[in-house]
Amino acid sequence: MSTGEESTVRPQEGHAAGRTGRGGGTPRLVGVDAARGLALIGLIAVHVLPEENDATGEPTWSFLLFSGDSAALFALLAGVGLALSTGRSRPHRGRELAADRVGLAVRAALIACVGLLIGYAMPEDAPADGILLYYGMFFLLALPFLSLGPRTLFAAAGVFAVVAPLLILWLRDSLPEPASSNPTFEHLLTAPTAVLAQLVLTGTYPALAYLTYILAGMGIGRLDLRATDVQARLAATGTGLAIAAQFVSWILLYAAGGFQRLVESSPGLDEEAVMEALIWGPDTDGPDSAWWLVVTTPHMNTPLSIAWSLGVGMTVLGVLLLASRWIRMWLRPLAAMGGMTLTLYSAHLVALSSEVHYDEPYLWFLVHLVVAALFALMWQTLVGQGPLEKVVGTAVRAVRRAVLRGATEHRT
Repeated sequence: MSTGEESTVRPQEGHAAGRTGRGGGTPRLVGVDAARGLALIGLIAVHVLPEENDATGEPTWSFLLFSGDSAALFALLAGVGLALSTGRSRPHRGRELAADRVGLAVRAALIACVGLLIGYAMPEDAPADGILLYYGMFFLLALPFLSLGPRTLFAAAGVFAVVAPLLILWLRDSLPEPASSNPTFEHLLTAPTAVLAQLVLTGTYPALAYLTYILAGMGIGRLDLRATDVQARLAATGTGLAIAAQFVSWILLYAAGGFQRLVESSPGLDEEAVMEALIWGPDTDGPDSAWWLVVTTPHMNTPLSIAWSLGVGMTVLGVLLLASRWIRMWLRPLAAMGGMTLTLYSAHLVALSSEVHYDEPYLWFLVHLVVAALFALMWQTLVGQGPLEKVVGTAVRAVRRAVLRGATEHRT
């Protein structure tokens, strides 16, 4: 989620960056912002458009394209942003690192507060599960990793991709049920254990699983994203990872007998029901068989579904970084939206809470999309940083200065 600081680049990197804001503003990596804008469009599509074709019962194009992958792309780009704002290829050390950590903690708290406030606007049967409160947890869990280099970050991402799904499977039944699909301050005070379990393991965007995307994104952000070969390798590696995840899943399900094991271990589900569950996810309180860990179903948070979404995200980012070298102006609407996703996503959720979109989903998808793009372009041109991004960015910069100033005064 963009908070206004994370995509900054040095002024001399103009061939890979654009400028935002009036009077030049802060240079940003256009490809990163464009990818973030695409992730926002994907989340809007998932929230507003139907998942299933009423006539055929088949998943819609929006479900196939965006379900699960848009949220993962957001998290991946959040990790890239953390790396860009904490030293890029040379992670900060000493007092700079301390200032980064305090600033990130403040950013996490403010974004979480926005998510908790939006929870009050959401009806009980909410049309969407907001991700902002989870983002606060993502950032808090990322604090110990800010000083690491790319290889260590990639290795840590791999560990979380394997360990987190196992913890979700083993601990789910022993943890409390989620407090609400969109928790508020009231839930945080009255059911803190349930909210914490929801944010870390049992919710829609469990932080331990999503740390895979955050840490992988941080590793990517530690690379030289200006270099053509890095951009090309990012796209190629992502494509290979996504294909490998689907291929391994297919082998385990259909060549190694996993599909039949799922049928045998899922009471009340025949082959047709299991086939549907591989598309939509099992319609139960939670799958009990470890064979569910080999599927790539959206939001199942299995090792292979994580690998698939991570590969898709890397491919999108690599392609858009390459494209920004030649069609930067064409990417401007996407990049403008991507530069203020905290504002636009929050406004989208508030608008969604009115539930007027159910009768005309495609019309309202277009309305959300056009309003977001026009607002982003106009605000960026006239003012610069997005409204909520400005608030969060100002607070983060203030606490960072305070930490740096305190360290300087202590030395003298």
